[in-house]
Amino acid sequence: NCTSENQWNQQYDELLNYVQEFGHARVPKIFPRNPSLGKWVNSQRKKKAKLQNGDVLSSMTKKRIKRLNKVGFEWKINKQSVSKRRSPRLSVITD
Repeated sequence: NCTSENQWNQQYDELLNYVQEFGHARVPKIFPRNPSLGKWVNSQRKKKAKLQNGDVLSSMTKKRIKRLNKVGFEWKINKQSVSKRRSPRLSVITD
């Protein structure tokens, strides 16, 4: 579907803007400045998991996975990733 591909590309461009501004692709699930980007990133993780579990209806493709990997997309967010993302904020508070 051309429309869904265009929408995916738009969100991917938003992710590129985020990477350019913040230096990483760890977009928080809740990102007040761009709520749709946070939701999109989270949905990409879910769609990849579905694809890996054999869901042939997942809209995730190898091409999309490759593009996301290229910008340093993190497929699994753990506490360490979250603390890396928050550490600059915390240092400001504690200084």
